[in-house]
Amino acid sequence: MRRAATVTAAAGAAWLARRALRRRIERSPLWPLPALEHPISGYSPRRALRALIVSRTEPAEGVLHLVLESPELPAWSPGAHIDITLPSGLVRQYSLCGDPADTGRYTIAVRLVEDGRGGSREAHAGLTEGSELELRPPRNRFALAAAPSYVFVAGGIGITPILPMLRAATAAGAAWTLLYGGRSRASMPFLDELAAYGERVTVVPEDEAGLPGLSVLGAAPAGTLVYCCGPEPLMAAAVAAAPAGVEVRLERFAPGAPSGADAPFTVTLARSGRTVEVPADGTTLAAVRRELPDTPYSCEQGFCGTCRQGVLSGEVDHRDDLLTDEERGTSMLLCVSRARGEHLTLDL
Repeated sequence: MRRAATVTAAAGAAWLARRALRRRIERSPLWPLPALEHPISGYSPRRALRALIVSRTEPAEGVLHLVLESPELPAWSPGAHIDITLPSGLVRQYSLCGDPADTGRYTIAVRLVEDGRGGSREAHAGLTEGSELELRPPRNRFALAAAPSYVFVAGGIGITPILPMLRAATAAGAAWTLLYGGRSRASMPFLDELAAYGERVTVVPEDEAGLPGLSVLGAAPAGTLVYCCGPEPLMAAAVAAAPAGVEVRLERFAPGAPSGADAPFTVTLARSGRTVEVPADGTTLAAVRRELPDTPYSCEQGFCGTCRQGVLSGEVDHRDDLLTDEERGTSMLLCVSRARGEHLTLDL
């Protein structure tokens, strides 16, 4: 009896020691070793980081500019964005617009959207210098690829992911131009910084010159890469204006345009056999969460991937910009995507 108790105690102590060691390893930014091509545990995309707001300014009307500092901030590359958890628990995504060489510091800008879903209003009202923020490590699905020449097109706050690209393209010696549109000069941030680039930058305030023309794309030589971020109509126009041999890459922080008029449909949750109704004016995510309230989600805009679930049958109307063609064959993002027909079956 004493021997059994001793063995049990020893096993329990060993389990606790292994768990403590595993947690210590997972917190270490040196694991896996830097020699690995893709170190994952030290900077897990699910790992919450803490950063201090060391500067809060307003570089333009309705634009909040924040500088965040922390010794544990991972490296990033132009085009990357981070997930910020606001004090209320809302999660919002913002492009990094500072200098990747400035380690230990992230810079973001937030446009106030009065008729939005509340995230920007909370950021403007509640994020103060000296307070802490929770964030997730950077992710980049708008990375700057090597090219002999670039055309950058930005609309409003869409300038944020473009700024680091201009620095990188300049350092690489590539030819580039920027077309930057906005409602007015007063509403367009970073104009002073952009002025240093001279004639390569064309600023088009709508109240002075109307909407920006995209003739520059038609004159771009084959092999040019176009990076565009801004309102949906601007991005659609950029795609339409690009000639053959010129690739357009887009970054959007809103759901993709619907493929047609929305219609109600049903979703079967295969693991329980339950069926839920998705109304024409509701999301798949909301319908599923009525039955499965623990279903994970974050951005509700189709670009973070948190609500991705497997699809067992049915045709999906994909409205995200995150999943690859291969991934779309077997999964969907519940927050924005819908059924093309009357029914889907999910692996839930």
